[in-house]
Amino acid sequence: MKFSTILLALCATATFASATASADALDQIVKSGVLKVAVPQDFPPFGSVTSDLTPQGLDIDVATLIAKKLGVKIELIPVTSANRVPYLQTKKVDLIISSLGKNPEREKVIDFSAPYAPFYNGVFGTADQKVSSVTDLAGKTVGVTRGAVEDLELTKMAPASTTIKRYEDNNGTISAFLSGQVQLVATGNVVAAAILAKNPPRKPETKFLIKNSPCSIGLNKDEKKLLDKVNAILAETKKDGELNAISVKWLGLPLPASL
Repeated sequence: MKFSTILLALCATATFASATASADALDQIVKSGVLKVAVPQDFPPFGSVTSDLTPQGLDIDVATLIAKKLGVKIELIPVTSANRVPYLQTKKVDLIISSLGKNPEREKVIDFSAPYAPFYNGVFGTADQKVSSVTDLAGKTVGVTRGAVEDLELTKMAPASTTIKRYEDNNGTISAFLSGQVQLVATGNVVAAAILAKNPPRKPETKFLIKNSPCSIGLNKDEKKLLDKVNAILAETKKDGELNAISVKWLGLPLPASL
């Protein structure tokens, strides 16, 4: 066999191997009929398990919705905060739907969809509290969990006349709000959802955000076809109300207009 023929054969083999290795993720998902999704199992209301070990939560519902729109079955794979990105990079999962926030460090190694759920720290209070910005906290009493992000941020932001009462854990902060010891609380929207789930007389409403880090779906780099499809599904389900219904179900709040 001539050297040139051997060289052409080797090039063809290498090209085929490269094409196979970089086969489009969306096509592979559709072909297999299964979408593998990394989800949380110990972070309610985004993900937890029932007494019979059935997964439940906002992220589980979003993963199921994405699979339904793709016309495939869902395979839920429990992950921790530490291993969710490695699971994606090693192709153990196709997507991460696990209360994942976008940041510059993560963007170096994976891609992100449009946001699908709110995740933020903010100031919450009852409907009669006319507060819409940090300046409106002048003269108000606000409860926070000591050392939390919202404690640190509010300490820097709040007017001097604001009274900030610090509690040792979220339960203490919640109790202070429900008992009327404080007019407002600065906390995460997940904690606010936990308060609402108890259906108390004093219902917290979002007054303003302190720090915003909405949840997005994580994908491997350079999977444009899959990314475009996921974003199209999110846009469709935001428009028809399906995604909003999931937010109301698990967070007790509608999707913010900014989402």
